Amino acid sequence: MFSITVRDHLMIAHSFRGEVFGPAQRLHGATFLVDATFRRAQLDEDGIVVDIGLATRELHAVVEELNYRNLDDEPDFQGVNTSTEFLAKVIADRLAERIAKGGLGEGAKDLVGITVTLHESHIAWASYERAL
Repeated sequence: MFSITVRDHLMIAHSFRGEVFGPAQRLHGATFLVDATFRRAQLDEDGIVVDIGLATRELHAVVEELNYRNLDDEPDFQGVNTSTEFLAKVIADRLAERIAKGGLGEGAKDLVGITVTLHESHIAWASYERAL
C-alpha cells in the first residue's frame, strides 16, 4: 500500500461534559497538528498516490471550516463532546466528501482509504481511519 501525508494545523475552543474530563469541562483552547494520509494499492500513471498540492488544498479547506471556532457554539456539534478522536472523524469524513466531489481530481479515483491524525502534543494524538 502506498501513501502520502499532508499536514495543517487547527486552533479551536471547546468544553466537555462528564467527570472523566476534569478541568477540561470548562471552556478551553486546543491547538492540533492535523495529518491526512491518503492510501492506494498502486501508483497512478504519473507514479504518485495523489497530487500533494490538491491534497494540501483540500485539507486546508476542511480545517478552515473549524479553525478559530468555539465548537460549543457550532450547530453541528450540539450535545457532542468534541474530543480529539471525534474531530479526527469529522475531518476525515469531510475530506471524503470533498474527494467524492472531485476535489482531488481524476487521480483520486483509486484511493482506497484515508487516515486523519490530530496531534494534541508531542506525546499524545488520536486518529480515525476510513475507507473511500
